[in-house]
Amino acid sequence: MSEAEGPMLGLEDSTAYRSLARTLQYLTFTRPDITYAVQQLCLYMHALQEPHLAAMKRLLRYLYGTLGYELLLDRSSSTELVVYTDAYWAGCPDTRRSTSGYAVFLGGNLISWSSKRQPVVSCSSAEAKYRAVANGVAEAAWLRQLLAELHRPLARSSLVYCDNVSAVYLSTNPVQHQRTKHVEIDLHFVRDHVAIGDVRVLHVPTTSQFADIFTKGLPSSTSAEFRSSLNVTGG
Repeated sequence: MSEAEGPMLGLEDSTAYRSLARTLQYLTFTRPDITYAVQQLCLYMHALQEPHLAAMKRLLRYLYGTLGYELLLDRSSSTELVVYTDAYWAGCPDTRRSTSGYAVFLGGNLISWSSKRQPVVSCSSAEAKYRAVANGVAEAAWLRQLLAELHRPLARSSLVYCDNVSAVYLSTNPVQHQRTKHVEIDLHFVRDHVAIGDVRVLHVPTTSQFADIFTKGLPSSTSAEFRSSLNVTGG
């Protein structure tokens, strides 16, 4: 969606749109498959146009067709923390900012996820993906600390997956290149956690990058496959 696609809507439509958007934000707590769509809809609450309302109606039709779907949490003997991170480089047509997303699994259960537009413009896809990795590592670090405080510390390193080889390489490469100085804080943050053994950043094929569903709109077949991978199922 874009900010300049159609006429501005009236006060009545704008009020109804904002109310629905706030309600949908709560729904993402149990329906992570709509997180990206809701994030996009919320970007235009103060500059509402006809295409945005049409997108809202389309999302509501999708929800009506999947009323029985919900996020399932099953008992698991595994305590491994696995994070999938991704970014859609320069995906915003108005600002050319990238959208980051991550999905965090504990023992096979999805426990945390995010879809968020990055605060600055990234100069390359590797930079955008690395910022997403930093977000995923930060979430993993917080969850590891939380589990330790609950007397359930993790014995193994958390696995952080990214589908960009350059971003994976930067997570362990100690050499600071000139072209990466503008993401220096993220670089050192991730490398510090890799160095102490809290996380390992690994490559994953794009076809198995479940966080992709939090960064962009996907074809129906791919979206359904990733929705199932997130444990969102129903009748």
